[in-house]
Amino acid sequence: MSNPLLEPTPLPAFSRIKPEHVLPAIEDLLQDSRTGIARLLQNRHGYSWKNLIAPIEELDNQLDLAWSPVSHLNSVADTPELREAYNTCLPKLAEYAAEMGHNRALYLAYREVAEKDPHLNPVQRKVLDNALRDFHLAGVDLPDEKKARYKEISQELSRLTSKFEQNLLDATHAWSKTFTDPAALAGLPSTDLGLARQTAEERGEQGWIVTLDFPSYYAVMTYADDPALRREMYEAYATRASDRGPHAGHWDNGETMEQILALRHEAAQLLGFANYAERSLVTKMASSTEQVERFLLDLAERSLPQARHELDELRTFAMETHGASGLEVWDIGYYSEKLRRHRYAISQEELKPYFPATRVIPGLFAVAERLFGIRIAPVQGVDVWHPEVQFFEVRDPGGELRGEFYLDLHARPHKRGGAWMDDCAGRFVNDRFRQTPVAYLTCNFSPPVGGRPALLTHSEVETLFHEFGHGLHHMLTRIDYPAVSGINGVAWDAVELPSQFMENYCWERDALALFAGHYETGEPLPGELYERMLAAKHFQSGMQMVRQLEFSLFDLRIHRDYDPAQGGRINPMLDRVREQVSVVRPPEWNRFPHGFSHIFAGGYAAGYYSYKWAEVLSADAFSLFEEKGIFDPETGMAFLRNILEKGGSEDAMNLFTAFRGREPDIAPLLRHSGINQ
Repeated sequence: MSNPLLEPTPLPAFSRIKPEHVLPAIEDLLQDSRTGIARLLQNRHGYSWKNLIAPIEELDNQLDLAWSPVSHLNSVADTPELREAYNTCLPKLAEYAAEMGHNRALYLAYREVAEKDPHLNPVQRKVLDNALRDFHLAGVDLPDEKKARYKEISQELSRLTSKFEQNLLDATHAWSKTFTDPAALAGLPSTDLGLARQTAEERGEQGWIVTLDFPSYYAVMTYADDPALRREMYEAYATRASDRGPHAGHWDNGETMEQILALRHEAAQLLGFANYAERSLVTKMASSTEQVERFLLDLAERSLPQARHELDELRTFAMETHGASGLEVWDIGYYSEKLRRHRYAISQEELKPYFPATRVIPGLFAVAERLFGIRIAPVQGVDVWHPEVQFFEVRDPGGELRGEFYLDLHARPHKRGGAWMDDCAGRFVNDRFRQTPVAYLTCNFSPPVGGRPALLTHSEVETLFHEFGHGLHHMLTRIDYPAVSGINGVAWDAVELPSQFMENYCWERDALALFAGHYETGEPLPGELYERMLAAKHFQSGMQMVRQLEFSLFDLRIHRDYDPAQGGRINPMLDRVREQVSVVRPPEWNRFPHGFSHIFAGGYAAGYYSYKWAEVLSADAFSLFEEKGIFDPETGMAFLRNILEKGGSEDAMNLFTAFRGREPDIAPLLRHSGINQ
């Protein structure tokens, strides 16, 4: 049987990939890699980049090219059959990774190349330095019995993190509420009512349906006049995959989280670290958990007074203008939107007509083109996983193909929530072939409703710019070696620099002129509306800051302070963090951690602080554009050359300093965040 995962096609043949293809392809490729590496090691002496590292890169690349579309389909087109195939392969991949990480002969061969190959260039040396570090982090130095245990842990963690994410997906899609009278959804804007009606039609039902997909959830929590509905929906969302709420005990992630924390801690201690947080920081810019905590607490100290004042203002406003006797957590989004409108005469709904996706997408490309001299164009006839998915190519001024990407904008059933950029193929150039970097850019925005284009909130525009920043980092790399090209090999607390940098262009008048225009008339964003939008930019910025600090400190401490004798203490730990840095205290039954996929199923374990750490870098980087001009070509080229093109080939601080001329300053972050200094 022909297997599309094994065919040497330039792009995945998504329409032909079936669940039954997955296991045979992965098993074949794993066997090829094992056999190939064993053959390469038979040399036993005289190892070089050319006769060892380069062939292994090709073996790794083949495996990556086959697994990437499988992993992606599992996130965007989930089916029981695909999920089973995906989950069957996870332990096999984890076993292979552990096997290679524990292969002492392979480690010694890498070390020989690093020490003796006279032809290495600086980028190759960086690849080898990272690889030797990763051998140690994989347990190559462990005695055999500990290696066996480390391998078991790696496989089980792979299974558990996937289980966490799938539980959350199932719990999110299990809840919905149907209405036969639109009056029950009073307050929702017409576009969100249209989405609820369209959801019902797609399910073959009458009336209006709201769901826990974020566009629907956000609309109810922000605009629905009925406090009982807001509470019901908040409870359903805040208790997903937990022991509480409307599906209590179904898909409960509680024990899964405990097991993940215990295994991460055990693995870190096997490697000689006191805890998993210490192990996590080895691949990051931050030098210690103490440095990270000081950084977060310093931001909290600067932000808390403002956050408390903002919450007091909101409570007073709700009472004096709407007669609210108290301010429950499910009321905050609703009254915040009322206060925003009252104070600045602006709302997200008023802005949405000026951000149709049909204009925002080409405008986003125009911003990138002006900054970095690239050209982005659609490509027709590419095999995709859903009819809505678009495909684009990126070329430089000379016509050279620099990258390609898939764009999947809208929420739908069987698609994981959130927004992300992922790697379909990395840049890989050697004397035998040239592989163009390809990215997946995925969002979960409201789809087009009632014959109109999809209308984005301004915050959704920011999300799109953010993910495209990651995409640019992946696609515009000039590094030829996959291990350090694009986002690969970049310190995790620096990887958000390009994404957060791009968000700044959502607020600049000259940039908005390229992508903001009324979906019916084409009228640009009126100056008076822009001024109101800008005035509201820092609305509740203190509350937003401490919320992110709450997440970051919780993540750091549950990994740093884990005690096997006491377990994860997840809820008590979160309560203590909230006592220290939070102004909004959710009810006892809130189960936020059960849905915190960034740290339990993503790559942010003991690293969620990276968003704030990198925001210091991005705000300071953008401050140079503020000085020189936001589209200053010389500064744009400097960012391209020093940040985007270099990938993980050099130390992140050195790259930032080469661009900025000095180490980062926290002041621009505080200014951009509206935090009084």
